[in-house]
Amino acid sequence: MSGLDGSFLHLETPATPMHVGALHRFEPPPGGVAQFRAAIRQMLAERLPRTPVLRRKLATMPLQFANPVWVEAPELDLDDHVRSVTLPLPGGLAELEACVGELHAQLLDRERPLWMLYVINGLADGQAAFYVKIHHAVLDGSAGVALARALFDSEAQPPAESTLHSRHHPRSSEPSVLSLAATAVRHDAAQYLKLVRHLPAAARLLAGLTKQAIGARRDPPGDSALRRNLALGPKTPLNVQITGERRFAAISLPLDALKQIAAAHEAKLNDVVLALCSGALRRYFAQHGGIPQKSLIAAMPISLREAGNAEFTTKATMAVVNLATQIADPVARLRAITDAARAVKGLAKRAESILPTDFPSIGLPWVLGGLASLYGRSTLANRIPPIANLVISNVPGPSVPLYCCGARMLDYWPVSIVEHGLGLNITVMSYAGKLDFGITSAQAAMPQPRRLAEALQQSFDELCAAPRPGEAPPRPRRKRRVGGAST
Repeated sequence: MSGLDGSFLHLETPATPMHVGALHRFEPPPGGVAQFRAAIRQMLAERLPRTPVLRRKLATMPLQFANPVWVEAPELDLDDHVRSVTLPLPGGLAELEACVGELHAQLLDRERPLWMLYVINGLADGQAAFYVKIHHAVLDGSAGVALARALFDSEAQPPAESTLHSRHHPRSSEPSVLSLAATAVRHDAAQYLKLVRHLPAAARLLAGLTKQAIGARRDPPGDSALRRNLALGPKTPLNVQITGERRFAAISLPLDALKQIAAAHEAKLNDVVLALCSGALRRYFAQHGGIPQKSLIAAMPISLREAGNAEFTTKATMAVVNLATQIADPVARLRAITDAARAVKGLAKRAESILPTDFPSIGLPWVLGGLASLYGRSTLANRIPPIANLVISNVPGPSVPLYCCGARMLDYWPVSIVEHGLGLNITVMSYAGKLDFGITSAQAAMPQPRRLAEALQQSFDELCAAPRPGEAPPRPRRKRRVGGAST
């Protein structure tokens, strides 16, 4: 297990589960909702040979002195991993979101492969749904999309050979204590050699980046996008100590319309996503304590995955970007966000070669586990200024509709991680002509994320109605007098 993957295990506490997930809705399945769980179980049994990541389990080191290693589970009882839940009436979106929030709060069993799938019954209109979660130590968002492509079909009736692919997998034995310790030593020795080999280049690059950052901080206020990104965020209700309770809300927006907005304003699609979130947060805080005078800062994962790399692991780093929430005008706000995001990506591109996704792990479980426990028991998150106020992540997903057991997938809503001091996560997945927004919040930070979802829709409508560059702003309607009264 890589150092980065292992950190998600060591930082996990009952208040901060470290799994990610997805909520999928489907058209009424061919065999009916009652048979959907059995069909999914059969599909998984047939496709496990092509998805070895689902058979991985943890083999812990003696005294947990280093990261565990992945071994193949000698047996995998799908009844332990595929469960059913039933929504209360009327089985609408509100009930579905509440169900996912409750399921997402539950820790995964580390004695088994680190994933669960819940088939959700009781939806209105005969639709089907399931929520799947898998530990972040297993994969990141991009690897999750690769897993979805292996499990789902691109047509309702796939050729028989695409679903009946199987082969014998011999049972693997549990590694001995000696072999586990030797694995840890070999891993760390290789990582130390890599660090030494890259140290001169890393030192030169870090010196250049530090000089650039110091120069940005010396710029006059407002003159540097990089300087604005490096500022701390304001203290908000999102940045508090949290408990394990989770809330979830979902919304989908048309991808073509968002791409048109991006093209019209010479922005990237991700810039528009950030602007939508910024506008939604302005609306939310206007009704919950007031819009902070200082701009909110978003933590934004940046993928370090090379093109074509479908390895089931985490390959990403985290950057911060200014959301310009202090700017009321939506177009000016989008322009400021575009500048800020460009500065972040330029900095990340220069640092990409020295950003590690693996590093030595001997002693890491003790250090990270101790720090996570200490931070969770303290109230530091309630007192310290936040480096970022929330997490916003944009993951490219399948561009064509997917099918599961003959049923067309309607939605691909991601469900993600929140932390002490970061009680809100907005993760976006592109899917079949839509952008599916999954809003995950800690109950202590945002008890009703549905209100933020509604604000996202309003923010989208606002950007759609905003004048494009070169267009004249809409003329105000002239008042006309009817019977002596103005209308």
